[in-house]
Amino acid sequence: MGDGSPLPRRRRTHTGEQRGTSLAHLQPAKTTPPRIVLVHSPSAADGPVSSAAVPRRADVVVVGGGVIGLSTAWRAAQAGMAVVVADPEPARGASWVAAGMLAPVTELHYGEEALLEANLAAARRWDAFASELAAAATPVGYRRCGTLLVAADDGDRAWARELFEFERTLGLEVEWLTGRQARLMEPALAPGVRAALWAPGDHQVDNRLLLGALLVASRAAGVVVVPESVQAVDVTAGSVSGVRLSSGTGIEAPAAVLAAGCRSGLVEGLPESVLPAVRPVKGQILRLRPRAGGPALGRSVRAVVEGSSVYLVPREDGSLVVGATVEEQGFDTTVTAGAVYELLRDARTVVPGVSELALDEAVAGLRPGSPDNGPVVGAHDAVSGLVVATGH
Repeated sequence: MGDGSPLPRRRRTHTGEQRGTSLAHLQPAKTTPPRIVLVHSPSAADGPVSSAAVPRRADVVVVGGGVIGLSTAWRAAQAGMAVVVADPEPARGASWVAAGMLAPVTELHYGEEALLEANLAAARRWDAFASELAAAATPVGYRRCGTLLVAADDGDRAWARELFEFERTLGLEVEWLTGRQARLMEPALAPGVRAALWAPGDHQVDNRLLLGALLVASRAAGVVVVPESVQAVDVTAGSVSGVRLSSGTGIEAPAAVLAAGCRSGLVEGLPESVLPAVRPVKGQILRLRPRAGGPALGRSVRAVVEGSSVYLVPREDGSLVVGATVEEQGFDTTVTAGAVYELLRDARTVVPGVSELALDEAVAGLRPGSPDNGPVVGAHDAVSGLVVATGH
C-alpha cells in the first residue's frame, strides 16, 4: 500500500490515548481471572520425538510446522515422499495466534490486484481442502459465513464507500448496506453503526482446529514430526544435501522446504541471495469466552473505528476472537495492557455486548511480513532442491 492510499492505517499499539470508554466495563468477572497466554506455550504436538527416532534420511525436510509447513508435508507424503517436519513447537507459532479469516475481498488494498487474484483462487479451493482434511483427520471449523465490514462513524463510512466502489470496478461480489440493514443482519451491532460492506464470499476457518487436523493427517500419512529447530540447510555443489538440527543431528535429504515464517531468513547455510526478505510483524489477539447475555454473532465482523481497524470472529462454540495489532517490534511477543485496552475499546464500539464476555486469553504472535504483503513462494535456481514457502 502506497503512502497515498486512503485505506485506514493498520492498528499500531501506543499509550496515552483515551476515548471515553472505561476499561472497568470491559473486564471479565472477578471469579474468572483472564489467562495471559504467550505464543510460546506448550506445544500441541502429541509427544516429543527422541533423538534416536529422528530419521537419518528423508526425501524432503520441511522447516517449520505451522499451517503452511504441515500442509506442504501432508501433500508431499500423499505423493509418496518420506517427509520430516522440523519445528521446536509444531502446530503453534503465528498459525496458532491468528483468527483464521479467509477474506480476500475485505482485506483488499489498493495496488494489490495481483495478490487479490491469488487470494481469490486460494479461497475457491477451501471447500474441497477442508472436506478432504476433515475426512482424513478431524473437522477444521470451516464456515461459509461471509463477512461484514462495518463503518463506525461518518468518516469511516466515506472510506468504506470508496472501498466498495473500487471493489465493484474489479467485479467483486460485494453489497452496500445501510446501518439499519447491517443491524438486521447482525442485531448485536451498535445502534450508531453508519454502514457496512457485505462480502458473502469471505469466510473463516478455526485455525487451531486446522492445525490439529493437519498434525493428525500428516502423521497418519507417515510424516515424522521432530520438535527441533533447523539450524542450517546443508548445500553441496549447489544442491540441498540435508539439514542440521539445533541438537547437532543431521538429516540427509535432497530437498528442503523453507516454511519457518518470520524466521525463514535466519536459517544458516544458504546463500544470502536465496534467503526470503521476511520480517516479524507482531500481532496481539484476544479470545473472549461466552457468558449469559453476551452477543452471538453469526459471521465475521471487520470494522473501521475512527480510522483504526478491528475484527471480531465468532467460533462455533460461542467464543470470539478479537484482533489485531500490527506492530514492527522485532521478535518481541509481549502482551501489552495498551493493546488489550484498545482492542476491547474498539470492539465494544462496534458490538457493545462484548463487555459481557469473559477475557479468556491475550496472546501475541509474529507473522512473516514481506515487502509487498504477498507470500514468498517458489524454487530457487541458485540452490537446487530448495523451495521457499513463507510470507503468508
